[in-house]
Amino acid sequence: MAINKITVIGAGSVGATTAYTLAIKNMANEIVLIDIREEKASGEAMDIHQGTPLLSDPMHVYSGGYEASAGSDFVVITSGMPRKPGQTRLDLTRTNVGIIKEIAPQIVKYCPDATYIIVSNPVDILTYVFAKISGVPENRIIGSGTLLDTARLRARIAEDLNVSQKNVHAYVFGEHGDSSFIPWSVAEVSTIPVEDYKTSIHLDNGPTPHLDYDDVDNYVRKSGATIIANKGCTNYAIAISVTSIIDSLDGSVNTVGTVSTMLHGEYGIDDVCLSIPVLLGRGKVQGHILPKLTLPELDKLTVSADALKTIISQLDL
Repeated sequence: MAINKITVIGAGSVGATTAYTLAIKNMANEIVLIDIREEKASGEAMDIHQGTPLLSDPMHVYSGGYEASAGSDFVVITSGMPRKPGQTRLDLTRTNVGIIKEIAPQIVKYCPDATYIIVSNPVDILTYVFAKISGVPENRIIGSGTLLDTARLRARIAEDLNVSQKNVHAYVFGEHGDSSFIPWSVAEVSTIPVEDYKTSIHLDNGPTPHLDYDDVDNYVRKSGATIIANKGCTNYAIAISVTSIIDSLDGSVNTVGTVSTMLHGEYGIDDVCLSIPVLLGRGKVQGHILPKLTLPELDKLTVSADALKTIISQLDL
């Protein structure tokens, strides 16, 4: 499908960087920025738009109210209070649920046929809330989920083993937050299970590098907090992640990504949004991939789902 128009709601660090990344990749003919701070949205859109004559294809980047979003193929929602140093994503729930409940009817009024990508945190809960209140079909509602966590995981494994990131196939499952986990049983490097990598790869120069699972897990789990402590926010990698989701959805061939979607019995889990491998293509969720997990991994996925359900049960939907 050819993308005509993408709307980004929220012109903060994540929203503005997402709009910029979409623009430099020529992802659409039009990109619209919407924010309750109209001047902020206007300034960000103007700054991006003034660079578009130097891109390979012409495009229009502008700001406006919700009516400006009409006809969008995709809507990216980044609005919400940011996570502060030391604050968990779930701490943000009540405030950001209120924001998503305010946004949903206004944007769906103008974009009833769009595919929605939820980025605001806690992303799994907000994706669930949006699915419950918006009236948009669930296969057109996608949370950014653990796609960024998965990218962090692959980057670290590639660095530790000194291989191309393209040769690493590993995932982070569950909540985008404290209860996420790495199912090492399905992690592979160049078709070889990670657990067999050291005995299956023979380098001409020196020993095969060692992969410390706990160290990698800690790196993935702490990366967001480390970046926030160092620079105040995370914006570049998540913007690339969102652009990747839209790029996958724009394709005619299904692409696998660990994003947050509503589950209906997958791995025995129902009525909650969390991340497992999802097939994306032709503008919507095309299905799920269910790799065989070990019993401890299945238990971790259930724990993650239950943690999210506990919070959801306390919300007024």
